[in-house]
Amino acid sequence: MSKILDFVKKKNGTTGGIDWVIAGLGNPGKRYERTRHNIGFRAIELLTERTGAGTPRARFDALCAQGILGDQRVLLLRPQTMMNASGIAIESAMNYYRLPPERLIVIYDDVSLDVGRMRVRPSGSAGGHNGMKDIITCLGTDIFARIRIGVGQKPSPEYDLAGWVLGTFSSQDEKLLPDMLFRASEAAELICMGKLDQAMNQFNRSFD
Repeated sequence: MSKILDFVKKKNGTTGGIDWVIAGLGNPGKRYERTRHNIGFRAIELLTERTGAGTPRARFDALCAQGILGDQRVLLLRPQTMMNASGIAIESAMNYYRLPPERLIVIYDDVSLDVGRMRVRPSGSAGGHNGMKDIITCLGTDIFARIRIGVGQKPSPEYDLAGWVLGTFSSQDEKLLPDMLFRASEAAELICMGKLDQAMNQFNRSFD
C-alpha cells in the first residue's frame, strides 16, 4: 500500500497527458450489457458522464475516453477483448502512456460480496476472477488498485458460476446499482487523489 501512496505524492512524469488508467471489466456486445460480469463497464459509463469525457473511441483493443477526475487526467477504458483477455488492452494502454501499475485502477465484479457492497484494495491476488488473472499475468504484478463491486453469490454451490455471472440482476438488485456505481466512482476519485486509505475506510463497509 505504501508504494502506491508514495508514488501518487510524487510529481507526475508521464507522457501523453494521462495520469491514471481506470479500467472497468466486462464482455463486449449487447448480449452481455446488463449481466453481473459487466458491472465494471457500467462503472466506467458513469465515470464517463461524471468526468465529461465525451464519446469513447476504439484504441488499445478497448473503448477509451479521456476526462478529468478530481485534478487528475484519466483514461477510462473498457477492454473489448472478452473478459478472459482483459490484460491485453490494459497493458497496451499502460505501455503507451508509460504509466507504472501503481497508476492503474481496475473495477470489476465480485461474487463474494452482496449486491450493495464493495471493496477497495491496493493490491492482491485475482481471487479466481479470470479477467484479473489475465491483467496480473500481462502486467507481471498484482500491485495496482482495484474496486470490487458486489454482484451476489450464486444461489447454491451446484449452480454454474459462469451462468451466474453471465446472468442479469434481479429487479430488486438493479435498484441498488445506481448508488453502488456512484460510490465506486467516488472511490476511484479518492484513489486518483492519493487518498486510498480514505477510500478503503469510507467504502469497505456495508450500507443500509
